[in-house]
Amino acid sequence: MAMTPRAKQRIAIVLEVTKVVFHWGFIPAILFLGFRKGADPGMPQLSIMNLLWQ
Repeated sequence: MAMTPRAKQRIAIVLEVTKVVFHWGFIPAILFLGFRKGADPGMPQLSIMNLLWQ
């Protein structure tokens, strides 16, 4: 079954939006997950100021 040009266009738009969201959201997501988990036992607490001043 062949796809219509409109369906191809929609798939291209979805892929482009997915690429942009992944490109701009990957590092913030990793930082969020790291801060959510917290520091390992015996390590200093995580904070933005600790990361910026070291």
